[in-house]
Amino acid sequence: MLVQPSHAILFELLRSFTTLARTLNLSHAVKELRSTRQTVRRHIAQLEEMRGTPLFTLIDRQYVLTEAGQRALPEAQKLLARAQAWASGHLSTQGGLFSANYVEQGVFDYAMQQHPISRVMQGHSSLMRAALLCWVRAEGMIEAPAFQPLRPYILVYRPLGDSWLCSEIGEKSSFASWYGWAKAKSSVGSILDHMPGGSPFAALLADAFQDVASTHGLRYDHVHTQITDGTHEGRIPLSYQRLMMGCQFPDRSFALVSVVERTHDIDIPGVPQEKCCAMPPDLVMNVHIDFSDTSGAALRAFP
Repeated sequence: MLVQPSHAILFELLRSFTTLARTLNLSHAVKELRSTRQTVRRHIAQLEEMRGTPLFTLIDRQYVLTEAGQRALPEAQKLLARAQAWASGHLSTQGGLFSANYVEQGVFDYAMQQHPISRVMQGHSSLMRAALLCWVRAEGMIEAPAFQPLRPYILVYRPLGDSWLCSEIGEKSSFASWYGWAKAKSSVGSILDHMPGGSPFAALLADAFQDVASTHGLRYDHVHTQITDGTHEGRIPLSYQRLMMGCQFPDRSFALVSVVERTHDIDIPGVPQEKCCAMPPDLVMNVHIDFSDTSGAALRAFP
């Protein structure tokens, strides 16, 4: 009879599995984990016994993930990342919705609160309401006529392994107006953690992206952080709301569309309103959508 490991041991099993899966080299994994070859092998064997299937196979003395190992890896990575972030006080829930709070004292902080989708229609942002209605009317197809008025304001991503490839940046998007159109154009084709903002953003955003990819649905977040814009020294306070939408390219492959609006109108428990409003007023986006054509075929946007 298999004896289930303690929580502490399970954490170490996941660390050994995810590290070996990433390096596919036992010596490299042992060095990174500061462990021994025998311990890592034992951890993998325990996991394989628990799951009832091999996670790795050896081909010419090279570790290769089995099909079962490939299926198990994303959830193992997510469990491990969530456990580490929770233990550090970076993750929690508010009313059952995801909340993140990361602080690097004196350097950088990032606060995010997920909100119900219904709040989009109850809020003051005509851009967020237009994005939601365009998504509904276009049935999630980014090339549908009903979706076209939104195209200047969106970022589009494709899944690429464990990351996300940026495939489109709208010329009026928050990204383009923050970094400039030249930087925006050059960022098309970049993966998320190589885009301006760097890997700390990628790590914190990964859960939100995966959430939308799993459901092909919607996610609405309020965010406050600091970020460079390439023209000033140091970081500038940045507050924004973001609607992420599961969409489809014409070939029916998955497209993740993100609409971001810089605004002082955000609500993040634990973050004082004066901090949410620390972003310079001239950086607030004022996008107003005219719904005079109720069919949704020709929405007009006025910046």
